[in-house]
Amino acid sequence: MNERNYKIQKIDDYRWRIPREGKMRVAGIVYADESMMKEIQKDESLQQVINVAYLPGIVGHSLGMPDIHWGYGFPIGGVAAFDMEEGVVSPGGVGYDINCGVRLLSTGLCRMEISGKLESIVDSLFVNIPSGVGSHRKDLKLSQQEVKNVLKNGAQWAVSHGYGSKEDLEHIEEKGCIFGADPELVSSRAIERGLAQLGTLGSGNHFVEVGYVSEIFDEEIARTLGLEKDGITIVVHTGSRGLGYQVCDDFIKVMIRASGKYNIELPDRQLCCAPLNSPEGRDYLAAMACAANYAFANRQMITHWVRESFERALHVGPKESRISPVYDVCHNIAKFEDHLVNGQKKRLCVHRKGATRAFPPNHPDTPAAYKAVGQPVLIPGDMGRCSYVLVGTEKAYSDTFGSTCHGAGRVMSRNQATKMAKGRSIAQELKEKGILVRADSRATLEEELPEAYKDVTEVVDIVQHAGISKKVAQLKPLCVIKG
Repeated sequence: MNERNYKIQKIDDYRWRIPREGKMRVAGIVYADESMMKEIQKDESLQQVINVAYLPGIVGHSLGMPDIHWGYGFPIGGVAAFDMEEGVVSPGGVGYDINCGVRLLSTGLCRMEISGKLESIVDSLFVNIPSGVGSHRKDLKLSQQEVKNVLKNGAQWAVSHGYGSKEDLEHIEEKGCIFGADPELVSSRAIERGLAQLGTLGSGNHFVEVGYVSEIFDEEIARTLGLEKDGITIVVHTGSRGLGYQVCDDFIKVMIRASGKYNIELPDRQLCCAPLNSPEGRDYLAAMACAANYAFANRQMITHWVRESFERALHVGPKESRISPVYDVCHNIAKFEDHLVNGQKKRLCVHRKGATRAFPPNHPDTPAAYKAVGQPVLIPGDMGRCSYVLVGTEKAYSDTFGSTCHGAGRVMSRNQATKMAKGRSIAQELKEKGILVRADSRATLEEELPEAYKDVTEVVDIVQHAGISKKVAQLKPLCVIKG
């Protein structure tokens, strides 16, 4: 694929400006080094950064993180903030998988303790945690009213039904429940799709990964987060499943009509939106909060089944495994937050699509346990390399609305990945690296082969050098279950 010709100005080694021109309301800024910028120019993601800059009420800059790639409407890896009076909300700025996010669990176990027991662990996880498109737990039957309770209360619903403890909630973004959710704005079709999928991974790039802390970059912060060298960790990556997809799909139709109704000129129909203070805008945000809460509950229930799986596989009790959340972050969300704009504190609606909140030490929304070090930032890589734990910084808060990257970022489509995997056994290749994999289908492994992604280390190094996150620890995989 040929590189596009964009007017790009190099600010420094890790930032690039797309100048404001035409009907752009703000300039674009993309975080990348020289080599990564060449890769980024091979798809349409920079054009999407430009397109987002056209939207009414956008403030600061239209932002792209180093894991940026083409998406629906906004690029994946895109961040934009909107003024409460003049701004808009766009489903394309949140994405179809509302509150796709990551939860990191620490344990009281070390690598040597589970050596030789990985087969039992991965098999137990694969049995206990349903994966794949149509997956469901046969022992969990919810009524439509109970699903609405999930949508209203999020992870708090899960805890109240025995899936974890109240202490878990202190280590989840928004304590696992976004305010303002209104289940009556979620369609019956969306609720129907959510009935059987709570506590399931789903397909695509969703996974549960057991790994270990392979390297520590900041001993003091790692200690505060409960991470130590060779300690066993678990990463859970999933979102709101079919329910969230349906909420997005339903409201795209609403927003296409709303864009015409409010005379919003769109450079791309996929950026359909409505004013934040309009009935359509308020309804979308209330329905989006429902899907986000479903995702929080989903990850909370999977956490419960991770705990059960470890206890069964290792023949230990909760006191021995000591599995507890380090943190849980959203990757696809629009949220109301206070930020400084031209030196003045303003309430904004921040869209993060394929981006992670990265609040600094002592911010009111940084969890109490982490006030001194900053909000944990969880960056999963591909299943063959590594993942990272970082923390937020003051520079992120001032420069990117408290945002950073969210993962490695795809460099090839699923079709391309499948072609590259032809004739190979991805599971066997990973096993030879010491990584055990269980998947719902061979196709999933082929679509998600490691080469389909950027090297997460390069992505993380960019946000570290740019000052919008600080590296704390590297995690390496031992076993993975995929959808």
